[in-house]
Amino acid sequence: MTPQQMESNIVRYGELKPCKAAFIDAHTPGSDQKENFTIIGGGVSESPDQHVHIRETPGFNIGAAGQPPRCRNSLHDHNTAEAFFVLKGCWRFFWGRWGSAGEVLLKEGDIFNIPTGIFRGFENIGKDYGMIMAFLGGDDAGGGVLWAPQVIDDAADHGLILGENGTLYDSKKGESLPYDVAPMPAMSDEELAKRSEPTTADVIPNYVARYWDLMALADRQPAKVIGPDAVLRDRPGFEADFITRGSISADTYKCNVAEVLMPMRGNWRLTWVGGETVLNAGDTCLIPAGLSRSIAPSMTGEVSMYRIRSNDDPAGKTMPLN
Repeated sequence: MTPQQMESNIVRYGELKPCKAAFIDAHTPGSDQKENFTIIGGGVSESPDQHVHIRETPGFNIGAAGQPPRCRNSLHDHNTAEAFFVLKGCWRFFWGRWGSAGEVLLKEGDIFNIPTGIFRGFENIGKDYGMIMAFLGGDDAGGGVLWAPQVIDDAADHGLILGENGTLYDSKKGESLPYDVAPMPAMSDEELAKRSEPTTADVIPNYVARYWDLMALADRQPAKVIGPDAVLRDRPGFEADFITRGSISADTYKCNVAEVLMPMRGNWRLTWVGGETVLNAGDTCLIPAGLSRSIAPSMTGEVSMYRIRSNDDPAGKTMPLN
């Protein structure tokens, strides 16, 4: 693989292209300043204007959300797994039918493997623009977003209607539903009754891992973060581990599945037969299966990285709460 070919598999943080009208709440006050990024795969954006950086998927999708202070992402769910780690800022995640069942505050580097079957939302509670990075299970990311009924109602009041075809129509742009497309129906009371309402005590022990705990666990070997034998025991269509200076050697290795490298802190040197490059915090790199490579810190001080690989779970489902 040439350096040019590898560079086409890297999305640099400074080159991310946002969509500001990706979802149904794009005009709703309090949610109208958020930015959505699809980094690997098409993600779950409802807008045809969404830029996709790398269309090839390795069995999962990678995306991101950027929001100014106090901007909120409305309550929603997915058919497949959704996990986040905080790249920048301080964030509050909340969940339940009305967003009041439980909440957790996450700081930079913390990771949240969100259970399926619950509505979830999040807001930037820091003082500066924040960024969270997302892993979505499955090549097709589960076929879209499931919105809490009040989100759909609020969106309609501000000019946005989601068609049953998964496309947004914006009356502020003169758009309307095509004659042969019905509005996306809200969940019925029967469907809503099946949704989980876990408390904070139910969620945090099994679905949240803290950055400094992972730093300690990865002092001599990579810390398994998401997987059947990991800190967060799950099989959501991907596995994630956490790497620091003390847990990675400069030895060459290769994988029989695609691998995604996502530096959290510092700079990392990636070397392969054919070239080398430096990955910086916020960059995302997709490495093809079978390619020999090595990674090592290229700076002194704090360095850390999330590394994600697909597994043999085709459903991409996060374990629901019992």
